[in-house]
Amino acid sequence: MVVALTDLLYLWQQRLRDREALLQMTTAQLKDIGLSRADALQEAEKPFWRR
Repeated sequence: MVVALTDLLYLWQQRLRDREALLQMTTAQLKDIGLSRADALQEAEKPFWRR
């Protein structure tokens, strides 16, 4: 149970970091990974518990 909770907290923290990183990327960097600025904004607006 403790391991599962720890894993979940780590996952949520990683999602927050990843979504913040998307906002820091340039349009060219986003294009390189197949995303538009609108895609990045949409992803970043999601709550950390949503995929």
